[in-house]
Amino acid sequence: MNTTKEKNIAKKKVVHSESSNGVSRTDRIAVRKTYKMFVNGQFIRSESGRIFGFSDGSNEVINISRASRKDFRDAVIAARNAWQSWRSKSAFNRSQILYRIAETLEGRKAQLVHTLKRQGLTEKDALVDIENTIDTFVYYAGWADKYVQVFSSVNPVEGKYFNFSFHESCGVVAIQDESGKGLSTLAAMIAASICGGNTCIVMASELNPMAAVELAEAIEVSDVPAGVCNLLTAYKNELAQQAALHMDVNALIYAGGADELSTKMEKSISSNLKRYVRFLPNQFNRKSLLNPYCILNVQEVKTTWHPISI
Repeated sequence: MNTTKEKNIAKKKVVHSESSNGVSRTDRIAVRKTYKMFVNGQFIRSESGRIFGFSDGSNEVINISRASRKDFRDAVIAARNAWQSWRSKSAFNRSQILYRIAETLEGRKAQLVHTLKRQGLTEKDALVDIENTIDTFVYYAGWADKYVQVFSSVNPVEGKYFNFSFHESCGVVAIQDESGKGLSTLAAMIAASICGGNTCIVMASELNPMAAVELAEAIEVSDVPAGVCNLLTAYKNELAQQAALHMDVNALIYAGGADELSTKMEKSISSNLKRYVRFLPNQFNRKSLLNPYCILNVQEVKTTWHPISI
């Protein structure tokens, strides 16, 4: 039988255990998140070692990797190397992967809402934007194995031939996102590009980079092959012009206003004739972005002739 002294010692031990496990430490230093770029399936810092500061409205300044032109060239190489195998996958397989991105985002909804709030959205607007982002990937997952049948055609010709026209991916797509504080516009540009077999390089908004990096984190664990979707964080004036001039980039999508940068990009693109698509602020809505014609923006039309046996 325990003595009174032994009982008191045991009681003290229990109280001490509960106190140490149940009370948050006040001397603990929080682990700050490092926002890295996503290239060729890996999260990396800039080869230059540069960063830039982002303020979420509090006293904390968050360090974001600042991509260099070398980082952009590396991303183009990764996207180009991934393109052949990605376009060769069945449309149904690409559809499954896009749907898997939506599943992953659904599980991270609370985290993404928190990040969008730090970028300046209200909780209500952040929740609406994340749900629209998830629905966008589901929408384009549905179109991945259907748009070719819908938009292909049999052309009338004079002669004993069949003439077919159908759509194929154009290759590497660069996306410059200046659409604002949300993710849904960026998600639509990514989904419409990779849905049709393209690979992409996203240049996230320098004013709102955190949610874009977290979107890349969801993509990384969603069965998307390395190099299919790459994300860089940088000053837009440094990389947008580089994307317009790069000869191994086949198309450029710009979501932003009719500013000086867009004018420069249009002039640069005229030297290499790459495809240029621009979404203006009045098009940052579901009606404009959830549209199968957005897939065709970065597709090429291939026409084949087949003789008719006599």
